[in-house]
Amino acid sequence: MTTPQILSVVTLIAMMAMFIWGRFRYDVTACIALIAAVAIGIVPPADAFKGFSDDIVIIVASALVISAGVQRSGVIELALSLAAPRLTRVRTQLLALTVTVGVASGLVKNVGALAMLMPAAFQMARKSKVSPSVFLMPMAFASLLGGLTTLVGTSPNIIVSRVREEMTGKPFSMFDYFPTGFGLLIAGLVFLAFGYRLLPRDRRAPPDLSDALDIRGYCTEASIGEGSPAIDEMAQDFAARHQGEVTIVSVLRGRLRSSASPFTVLRKGDTLILTGEPDALERAIAHDRLTLAGQDREAPKGAEGDEVAVVEVVVNASSSLIGQTAERLRLQQRHGVNIIAISRSGERLPRQLGATTLQAGDVIVLQGPRSILPEKMRHLGLLPLADRALRLGSARAGWAPLIILAAAMLATATGVVPVAIAFFAAAGLIVVSGALTLRDAYDAVEWPILIMLAALIPVSDSLRSTGASQIIATHLASVATALPGWGAVVLIMVVAMAVTPFLNNAATVMVMAPIAAVFAKDLGYRPEAFLIATAIGAGCDFLTPIGHQCNTLVFGPGGYKFSDYARLGAPLSLLVVLVGAPLVLWFWPLH
Repeated sequence: MTTPQILSVVTLIAMMAMFIWGRFRYDVTACIALIAAVAIGIVPPADAFKGFSDDIVIIVASALVISAGVQRSGVIELALSLAAPRLTRVRTQLLALTVTVGVASGLVKNVGALAMLMPAAFQMARKSKVSPSVFLMPMAFASLLGGLTTLVGTSPNIIVSRVREEMTGKPFSMFDYFPTGFGLLIAGLVFLAFGYRLLPRDRRAPPDLSDALDIRGYCTEASIGEGSPAIDEMAQDFAARHQGEVTIVSVLRGRLRSSASPFTVLRKGDTLILTGEPDALERAIAHDRLTLAGQDREAPKGAEGDEVAVVEVVVNASSSLIGQTAERLRLQQRHGVNIIAISRSGERLPRQLGATTLQAGDVIVLQGPRSILPEKMRHLGLLPLADRALRLGSARAGWAPLIILAAAMLATATGVVPVAIAFFAAAGLIVVSGALTLRDAYDAVEWPILIMLAALIPVSDSLRSTGASQIIATHLASVATALPGWGAVVLIMVVAMAVTPFLNNAATVMVMAPIAAVFAKDLGYRPEAFLIATAIGAGCDFLTPIGHQCNTLVFGPGGYKFSDYARLGAPLSLLVVLVGAPLVLWFWPLH
């Protein structure tokens, strides 16, 4: 090997060692590797930042924004909630959750699909009186399998598509991954429906600050509009349809107010005083097309174009709100903020929000322009509580994100426009349509992942430019010469699967995909089967909580230990190899 080839391999080995060491976050490690590669001369200074303009970075960023828009629409979550009353056993609940997250992961990035459905898992766990850990890890694994079915499901698919384009001039299309990915998804779902029993049943997340606060029984006010399914429904049926998570405390009809009996029939135009958890209230208001109190009020002067935000605050002992009502204080007219929900320990508040006299210690949900909220909170003597995402009081976009996503997928599948253009345009349309605020769009982008990808592109390309990937592939080919074709595919899949727990899955593909392509060429085979095998291996980290964001996402909430992943993940990994290799060879012949 020449000196540049040796330096290229040493740089990558050192980078992998730093990933495993974990002293620095993966994006910082990638940047260190890039700086070192430039310093020792294996990456020309002119090429150091070419990764930031690469299509992969644009596609991944756009996919994250699209995923957040679909997640915010609530359509998939709503579909699952409609089926929830029929799901009474743990296994059927698990199957519903894993199937839904698996299918959703093909439409949006798998980590977005998982985040979207985690609240449903917590609801079902409470309903069945089991630990959420029974559902969360199987859901994470199902999201990884579902991500294998389409181009945008996971980052490795996007990267191997680019490698194939470089080799053959033709990238993988949106649904080229579907035959192998769908087969693995079905096999994995069947395994998870029974294999979840391998997990310890006593795992629970440690309580966080919001648990310590124990905020329950928020009251809010909403009116029944045209086309609401609540029209002509009895109060008891309304509560049953929302699984008892939302209760009607009282009904205001015209100027008359009455407590809601179970047999009270709801009418169009009624104003309901509802009580429940913020997420349950938000789902009920969105699904039943109710109008939250204050939603139609104008923004204060100078803040017309500002983003509307929602925060949880507590009324301080010195607050000017104590002993007053929002109506009397004219909060909207004077301060430009609305109280959209109130929680008072040990009490159920039957009055309209504007007529409720506030007390010290009341927890309220405050809505208003983001730019003025901090100042108004200080002025009114309100203290912010533990930071947690609240969707109550923010509008849902319905089907718009799904329609935009479908159009982008159709455009790429038919070859009208390249993937990067289609998804960049789709992300822009989701923001422009109001389905996602600009702030939420920026928050949805996983900037550390993009930085890592952009830094790794020139570093991993140094293997090719110095010729090191050719030498590595030749050595692998010499090992595989005694193996049949299926054995060579299995070898690549297993190597990718073994490396992924120690690297980010995208980093694994950046390193492995070019080697796999040259490896196939040296053996005289077409590259597609080996690239697909690399994507499968890199996308299926079931052994650790660190190889993929989906596993990391459920680690804390599920209260898992590091070793729990291998208990369920090791047999699933074996299943992926046993099922995946024949599927790859069936749909992507070697010759």
